[in-house]
Amino acid sequence: MIKVCKFGGTSMADGINFLRVKNILEIDPARRYVVVSAPGKRFGGDGKVTDLLYETYREVKEGGHVGEAYAKVAERFRSIVHEAGVAMDIEALLFETALSIEAEQAEDFTASRGEYLAGRIMAALLQIPFIDARDVIKFDALGRPDARTYDLLRDRLRGLRRAVVAGFYGEGPDGKVKTFSRGGSDVTGAIVARAAGADLYENWTDVSGFLACDPRIVPNPAGIRRLSYRELRELSYMGANVLHSEAIFPVREAGIPIQIKNTFRPEDEGTRILPDKGFVPSGRPVTGIAGKKNFTVIFLEKSLMNTEIGFTYRVLEVFKRHNISFEHIPSGIDTMSFVIDSEQILPDLEAVEREISEAVHPDKIGVIPDMALIAVVGHGMSYNVGISARLFTAIARTGVNVRMIDQGSSELNIIVGVENVHYERTVRAVYEEFFGSEI
Repeated sequence: MIKVCKFGGTSMADGINFLRVKNILEIDPARRYVVVSAPGKRFGGDGKVTDLLYETYREVKEGGHVGEAYAKVAERFRSIVHEAGVAMDIEALLFETALSIEAEQAEDFTASRGEYLAGRIMAALLQIPFIDARDVIKFDALGRPDARTYDLLRDRLRGLRRAVVAGFYGEGPDGKVKTFSRGGSDVTGAIVARAAGADLYENWTDVSGFLACDPRIVPNPAGIRRLSYRELRELSYMGANVLHSEAIFPVREAGIPIQIKNTFRPEDEGTRILPDKGFVPSGRPVTGIAGKKNFTVIFLEKSLMNTEIGFTYRVLEVFKRHNISFEHIPSGIDTMSFVIDSEQILPDLEAVEREISEAVHPDKIGVIPDMALIAVVGHGMSYNVGISARLFTAIARTGVNVRMIDQGSSELNIIVGVENVHYERTVRAVYEEFFGSEI
């Protein structure tokens, strides 16, 4: 059996945690390939190494040399090596890294050095080979791992009983280091799992799997023992941030399960994420509830909109010109709404409204600000009568007005829009309805 293990930033925060990871790996011989993140926060108010490296880039860009921020990075890694008792010349490695950062003067390269250094140290601690992700993960022109990546990784892993791979970065088509979005070490782990032909991808973090709801809103929500790739995608996209939303794609294609595990409570079962094919829902009709605040809705109304060829296309052309993406497009026979992250739309809102009016000449155009979206997700929803009725009755009991409803054709989820100020109250009401929590 082959397991690929990815450890997040909290799991790599200090030397004691490096030793904790070492113990987890040595307990199970099937845990053969390790993907590491940059060290995260050790305590409240502490900094993440990646954030310090972004500061380092700004220092180098302004002055040409590493400065105070990199000194803090160096001290973090010195401390890790000392605490974990790693036999290596950390000073030479830190000096070499500083020179490389000054020579490259590139944001992605600088940001990637947290994973690079953590990987070098972990490999020295485990006394196994280190693989630089730059050599094996190649991005195409669209910023996605290209077909060469899996062949390169297979070739490097072939014959290696164990290895450490740096997460978060690879190499772009220009030969320069390119990073994934934040949290992208999850994606690296999934890529390694697929290339290694793993039986299981273990993603180690600081929580014992997915919860049915945000614990900052609902105290002690139920844990989710298993969910499908599609349920994971919906929950991650809507704000359940245990796993990067793109991490499922490499393993889903290969049918490799994911297990979310807690580095600090390794005995906990965690959450098993399984392929959609043959997935059997749990007894509950709803698997989880997730949501986000701060959306703006642009509402259009026009008679006979459905007969007008290219109506939606012309609206989307306006968004494209302003580099704005949308989240959802609920529609009716003569109405259409575009749900957009407020941070994206607000700087250009007046121009976008004007250009949409010029492009499609709606009878009415309106803007609804300060909206929150709440997704109720579960395969069991399509097999149980009355889910929608229960959902809207629960919300109605709180006195909250639902401003928008959107349901996917698969019946995997129902999304409701409410005002920001009613977000937490609505989430608690929905959770209580489907999970019976006394809150």
